[in-house]
Amino acid sequence: MSDRGALIHRNLRRPPPFAAGGEGVFLIGRDGKKYLDGSSGAVVSCLGHQHPDVLAAMDAQLRKLAFAHNAFFTSEAAETLAAKLCGAAPGNLNHALFVSGGSEAVEAAMKIARQFFVERGEPKRVKFIARRQSYHGATLAALSVGHHEARREMYRPMLLPAEAVSPAYGYRHRGEGEGEEQYAKRLAAELAATIERCGADSVAAFIAETVSGASLGAVTAPAAYFREVRKVCDRYGVLLIADEIMCGMGRCGQRFAFTIEGIVPDLVCLAKALGGGYAPIGAVLADGKIIDAITNGSGMLGHGHTYLCHPLAAAAALAVHEVVERDSLIARARRRGALLGEIFRHELGDHPSVGDIRGRGLFIGIELVRDKTAKQPFTPAGQLTGIVQRCAMERGMLCYPANGCADGRNGDAIIIAPPYIISESQCGDLAARTVAAIFDALNTVA
Repeated sequence: MSDRGALIHRNLRRPPPFAAGGEGVFLIGRDGKKYLDGSSGAVVSCLGHQHPDVLAAMDAQLRKLAFAHNAFFTSEAAETLAAKLCGAAPGNLNHALFVSGGSEAVEAAMKIARQFFVERGEPKRVKFIARRQSYHGATLAALSVGHHEARREMYRPMLLPAEAVSPAYGYRHRGEGEGEEQYAKRLAAELAATIERCGADSVAAFIAETVSGASLGAVTAPAAYFREVRKVCDRYGVLLIADEIMCGMGRCGQRFAFTIEGIVPDLVCLAKALGGGYAPIGAVLADGKIIDAITNGSGMLGHGHTYLCHPLAAAAALAVHEVVERDSLIARARRRGALLGEIFRHELGDHPSVGDIRGRGLFIGIELVRDKTAKQPFTPAGQLTGIVQRCAMERGMLCYPANGCADGRNGDAIIIAPPYIISESQCGDLAARTVAAIFDALNTVA
């Protein structure tokens, strides 16, 4: 065995430090150093670490039933979680499928969309449209509809064909003097033209992150955008899939971020804050018309995995959901997000290398640029977000990178998305460490 050890890490040349424990909003290294979890890992740990109520629920579930294969049995935990989520969802999103994470949720949503049209007698609908600089997961189908070029490049020959339209990214793409509604209508018109070019009867779905995450860094769409997109999808009979893997389940100050946009999608992909990191889980919520078509057709879902609707994962997610509701943590996320945004704008708004501060709730993006007036990004060779991450860790804080935000290859942003339980004083501490880490990193590339 090599000196690197047996475990394969993301960075094979620089293995990460050991995490030995967690406590509230902090992770604790094996050397005892505490790290303020300013990004909830990969925007996951909404309740922080080692929450006693979640641990107790998981222990109780393990003692009762650890696993039963979904082809043979259902479980009380999965049925209850589905009822809770669907009961809280607007419109006819009254069916839930539980998977093992976000990428799998996107795969499942795509396959369910395809089966829906086959069951309805529209087998030509096989095409999916997404947005450039989007990210929907690392599996091949999810990567196919995610149009983040740097992440796709190695696997391009293996990917499924998928169309792409412009991102809803006003900081870089809204025209001078163009109002938000005008910009939204222009983007919707581009989607409509793309559907027509593909052949309206061949398009199955349009997939979009309600608030863009790992590729753009917490970018919100113009106010009318999703309402206009919903109209286009309805006009052509195309399903609308909302990817809320990062931005959903309270992260943006509402349980579902799409409710802020005034629309209801046909399929919703959830993960991350759904289980809060306590167990691997993702979900697809589906409109009743989709499940009715399958029920009244073949009667069998064509998609399946061994760990669908896993009882332990469902019990963990159910406990997370109940704590968030009981402790009014979604409203708290709104308040803490407003506080952090205010501090960042005050401390960083005039800095010549801070191009944009954006986001919603406890989902905040800070884009760094070489030239603020021209919005010129730093080059990828500089690895600025990686430097910010290292500087942050040196200061005992974690943040999340959003590389390639400008065009899929160039552009640097970081995401600040702490647990919903963060206190006001911890927000001040987090902001101070973030600002210091950004200054430290910029000093290395000046």
